[in-house]
Amino acid sequence: MNIMNILIYGFVNSLLLVLMALGFALAYSVSRVPNFTHGALYVLAGYLTWIFVNRLGLNYGLSIILSIAVITGIGWLVYQVAVIRVRGMPVSEIIVTFAIGIAILEFLRWLGLRGATYVLPVFYMKTINIFGVPVDSQRIAAVIIAALIVLALWLFTHCTKMGLSLRGIAQNERAALMLGIDSDRAATLALSLGSALVAVAGITIIPMGNVNVPAGYDVLVFAIAVCICGGLGSWTGTILAAFVIGFAQTIVAYLIAPHLVMVVALAAVILILIFKPSGLFGRQKELEERV
Repeated sequence: MNIMNILIYGFVNSLLLVLMALGFALAYSVSRVPNFTHGALYVLAGYLTWIFVNRLGLNYGLSIILSIAVITGIGWLVYQVAVIRVRGMPVSEIIVTFAIGIAILEFLRWLGLRGATYVLPVFYMKTINIFGVPVDSQRIAAVIIAALIVLALWLFTHCTKMGLSLRGIAQNERAALMLGIDSDRAATLALSLGSALVAVAGITIIPMGNVNVPAGYDVLVFAIAVCICGGLGSWTGTILAAFVIGFAQTIVAYLIAPHLVMVVALAAVILILIFKPSGLFGRQKELEERV
């Protein structure tokens, strides 16, 4: 077992999980709506980019921008058309977003999205040695993009009026409403931004493999696992949980088998729900507070 391999690839894997989960965390922290279309939008972003490049002949950079714009619009539509009608009813919110997500993924499957036919080009074809460990440039790009997104989100939520209003809703919705902040407008913005973030994740991560429907279900599970372990509604907890799960997955992949990474994520959820149901930084009531 190469310790340096585990350290470097564990760090990379952790930031990939941050990319996958930040959109879900942002949407939930502001609107309290668990956006179960998350995984479907991840795959759809990759598929749209492929369509723009290979069927319409557009420039790769322009295709990426258009895909992110379309996915952002879909996030807006999901809230305005469906979620707004059931907001405040947690079970209905889960059902409606999950149904939309499954409909998108299965529609893509019906269109023939299977196998290794749909492949996105990497941003830059090169391998770099970091402390003797070869890392491809796409993973390095993903790490940089994830770090920039975290920084941009922090600046947005701490230095802009719109971002501060989102923080206000996330911290105390009633107080924010009393100060004149529109809850539905904030929730719409949060779901739109969350959708844009998962589109960026899809376009960044999918070139390491290919566009396929199962990836949508996997990404949804990873995002939920990271957010539950970190504490639903906590961005800090999401990032910390991504590193815990990311390194755990890397160690298991090296020592046992790579296909057990999903088991690691699900085991982390089970353990955190047993020993600390609110998550690492969550504010939900623990069992002793509820009885």
